[in-house]
Amino acid sequence: MKILVAVKRVVDHAVRVRVRPDGSGVETDNVRMSMNPFCKHAVEAAVQLAEAGQASEIVVVSIGPKQSTDVVLTALAMGAHRGLVIETNERVETLAVAKLLRAVVDAEKPDLVLLGKQAVDDDSNHVGQMLAGLLGWPQATFASAINVVGDGLDVTREVDFGRVAIALELPAIVTADLRLNTPRNAALPMVMKARQKPLAVRPIAEFGVDITPRLTVEKVAPPPERSPGKVLPSVEALAAALKADIAELEAL
Repeated sequence: MKILVAVKRVVDHAVRVRVRPDGSGVETDNVRMSMNPFCKHAVEAAVQLAEAGQASEIVVVSIGPKQSTDVVLTALAMGAHRGLVIETNERVETLAVAKLLRAVVDAEKPDLVLLGKQAVDDDSNHVGQMLAGLLGWPQATFASAINVVGDGLDVTREVDFGRVAIALELPAIVTADLRLNTPRNAALPMVMKARQKPLAVRPIAEFGVDITPRLTVEKVAPPPERSPGKVLPSVEALAAALKADIAELEAL
């Protein structure tokens, strides 16, 4: 089985996100970037399948600036075999990402495509579903367990009321949830070996996909600062304060 894993470069989850002074978006200059956390779970799932002898090749693809080679190298250090960066400095919306991935799927012919369920920068949760629609493949989103059974997969999905187990025929699309696994840390020797693995950088123009934005971002603003809490001397004082707040809201 050949697996294609899509990964995204985002602001590191430990960094406090700041909005640009002009409100045009989130500040990314001189900010630490890393692989989207959900994408790491997708890479780990692919590597575990390879270690179990159920996958023969793992190809990792990322779309973004040339610096996206960093997140692909991380995936290679984790155990992927080959990498591809589709280079662009433009903002690429989710439908265009899905179309670019469809072009990669057409070229690579994978049996399984793994993605994070969403990216933490925009939280769109679109690409896996759009890619499945474009390819006409079965899909399982929010996966918390993946098992190869015969020529297909048994996937456990996280849903609002618990978990649902479904069976998929290959080829298929699966998006990873946080409970799927615990991603491994790539040690320095693994990182050094990853630099010897094939990693291609191709300009986005080669793929013939129109990435013209369909959406206009009018303004990005930080959330309002939280007001400080109050320390009240008694339950009675708390009840009175809550009553006053409710009355104020009803008056609006």
